[in-house]
Amino acid sequence: MPVQLSYPGVYIEELPSSVRTITGVATSIAAFIGSAPRGPTDQPATILSFADFTRVYGGLWSTSTLGYAVQQFFLNGGSRAVIVRVVPADAATAQLDLDPGNNFVLAAANQGVWANKLFARIDWLTRDPTDISLFNLYLKDAGTGTTETFRNVSIDTADPRFVTSVLAQQSQLARVASIGVLTRPQSSVAAPAGTDPFSAAGNAYSVTATGADGSAIGDAEVTAGLPLLDKTDLFNLLCLPPPTRDSDFLPATWAAAIAYAQGRRAVVIVDAPLTWTDPTTLSDADVSAVATTRSDSAALYFPRLLIADPLQENRLASFAPGGVVAGIIARTDAQRGVWKAPAGIDATLTGVSGLAFGDQVAPPAHLTDGDNGLLNPMAVNCLRNFPVTGPVVWGTRTLAGTDALASQWKYLPIRRLALYIEESLFRGTQWVVFEPNDEPLWSQIRLNVGGFLQTLFRQGAFQGSTPKDAYFVKCSSETTTQTDIDNGIVNIIVGFAPLKPAEFVVIQIQQITPQS
Repeated sequence: MPVQLSYPGVYIEELPSSVRTITGVATSIAAFIGSAPRGPTDQPATILSFADFTRVYGGLWSTSTLGYAVQQFFLNGGSRAVIVRVVPADAATAQLDLDPGNNFVLAAANQGVWANKLFARIDWLTRDPTDISLFNLYLKDAGTGTTETFRNVSIDTADPRFVTSVLAQQSQLARVASIGVLTRPQSSVAAPAGTDPFSAAGNAYSVTATGADGSAIGDAEVTAGLPLLDKTDLFNLLCLPPPTRDSDFLPATWAAAIAYAQGRRAVVIVDAPLTWTDPTTLSDADVSAVATTRSDSAALYFPRLLIADPLQENRLASFAPGGVVAGIIARTDAQRGVWKAPAGIDATLTGVSGLAFGDQVAPPAHLTDGDNGLLNPMAVNCLRNFPVTGPVVWGTRTLAGTDALASQWKYLPIRRLALYIEESLFRGTQWVVFEPNDEPLWSQIRLNVGGFLQTLFRQGAFQGSTPKDAYFVKCSSETTTQTDIDNGIVNIIVGFAPLKPAEFVVIQIQQITPQS
């Protein structure tokens, strides 16, 4: 800040720098929507490993394919996922009546049969035994062994330790369903010797209204779960594992997911339908019917995968490829960058034993070069099984990548690179809002945006041997007219020359005659 000049001498002022570094956003956060045996249903949760998923959502579940997809994502290189748990309409929440006749009822934190093993105990060993509103509450999930202790909670709504607020903010197991008592609930009876205090035999409070998982989820529940992703800051890939092993989503559901992903600058991994059992019979109409839209914010993968199922004695079962492909994309981003196509002999499918047409486990599916040649021009990314490398991703087109459309976003890495630049610049230029709209601001914008693009150029994200050939940033009186300034608008034009994948390799061989 300016210094008051009052005496002869030397004064020091620290001037603000015009450099505001733009940091690139994450590129491989995968969002999954599906059903799980437990976990929150009102908001998404970010997990960093399959162990996290098991702890929060219960792990693998034969009723749903969500757990398998998440496991395959982390196994193939994924490092961060966002989970949205949805439940069918007939799912029920377990309840525990802690004071029969006085209307003090706890409810499980979320729906499902997991909470039928929930137990509670109460004692009055509080900080003030004379305060008849205080008590200690102990909860235990006998299924996992998780216990929670809440000391000095109160039934008084004016108390900072009001039990309803404490459980809502701190408990992973229960919430207060209703509370109408004027005094604290009765203390639990001491457990008989040799019994588990957290059991019916140990005189613990147990479930009085059982929970239920309900029937399998469908398209409606998954579509309704999309807005829950508004509560997460960022995701780049969206996966919709099939509701059950023998079902597919309707085209309208995929279309809704793609429309939502477009607004969030994300890409949807679309699974081929179970009905695709013969690649030679597929047409452009079949591909277009999967999602009712040829969007550049989606990529379709075929066929399905044969993976050992730990819940079925490791027998092979057919799974949709979405979770595996998302992991491959995350691994490629980490090793090479978002501009590298997540395909080729390096894009091996870890944990995959083979390929499957539909839900057919035997014989394993096999795509020939001819099959691949039919599907690739229709923007179907094939999964192939080669003798030495094994199962790999062998295609990198978006759904708009059919040859007939001639889209500029034909290739997935180019589309994802553009989305990465867009999101990074959107977040990295927030400081520009309300700044004086004139040349000093424009030069700062050119400096900071140019610095971000220069970093990408040095990493090998663009074509060209010089920065001038690779990208440009325009922000001046040429892009922002006086009318724009009067309307409070500053226009920034960013151009870049993307690297396109070498999809076809042509080797020409000819015979020559040696010179005599």
